[in-house]
Amino acid sequence: MIVVHHLNNSRSQRVLWLLEELGLEYEIVRYQRDPKTMLAPPELKKIHPLGKSPVISDNGIVVAESGAIAEYLIDTYGNGRLIPPAGTEERRRWTYFLHYAEGSAMAPLLMKLIFDRVESSPAPFFVKPIARAIAGKVKGSYILPQIAMHLDYLEGELGKSEWFAGNDFTAADIQMSFPLEAASARGGLDASRPKLAAYLKRIHSRPAFQRALERGGPYELLK
Repeated sequence: MIVVHHLNNSRSQRVLWLLEELGLEYEIVRYQRDPKTMLAPPELKKIHPLGKSPVISDNGIVVAESGAIAEYLIDTYGNGRLIPPAGTEERRRWTYFLHYAEGSAMAPLLMKLIFDRVESSPAPFFVKPIARAIAGKVKGSYILPQIAMHLDYLEGELGKSEWFAGNDFTAADIQMSFPLEAASARGGLDASRPKLAAYLKRIHSRPAFQRALERGGPYELLK
């Protein structure tokens, strides 16, 4: 039995969605973030030394990292589903976007989250203006332009085909969902980029996506 070690409001929601798209049976073990630090609880370190989510276990095999989990599930249980044929341009794009999602797209979004917290966190009155000024400078000069560059790039890529790897929905789209959800929640993604906005509507309407939400519980990134 596949066990998903599921952290609330995290990338592990994508794993549930992929499992639902593949029609696989699975069990969920739930973990809650610390409400103050927003970090995963120490219990996750019993599953994987880094103590992060997503992690799955499958008949004694433990797999961490979203992209690695997606490849494992597709290779082991996909039977050719949600992946383009080998040797095609679509397959190259599938591999690229499967890894681009975490390797490039998420970095500036995570930096924005960190510097937003620097701006809003309690601090001594004589430190807070300095912290806010530094955070604002970094965001304005680097982070926000980087996010805009990636969103413009992705808007253009969806002008080439309906889905990121081509005209068929694949696991690469599941992987790409998290940075786009994060960008929609806190990175400036709105109706000014209509192809990305329409893409989010398409994935939200998929029955497997809805089933994953029901199984996984509240998902604050969608708010």
